[in-house]
Amino acid sequence: MKTHESMNGDPKVHTARLRQEIKDVVDHLRRDVGVVGEPKARVLFETSAEVLLGLLNAYDDYDAGTEAAFRR
Repeated sequence: MKTHESMNGDPKVHTARLRQEIKDVVDHLRRDVGVVGEPKARVLFETSAEVLLGLLNAYDDYDAGTEAAFRR
């Protein structure tokens, strides 16, 4: 059973974990692009990876405090 960081109130602990999970999904999608033969599925997987990379950038911006909405 995975240990959940819910007992830790530090948001950076949570964002680090989520960032890794997002990267794992992106890697999975990109691998599937290489093995799935159906063109529409490949486009769907690649588009999904790109969307998740955009979300990953939002997590990075939050942690860095670079966006006005995330400044403390």
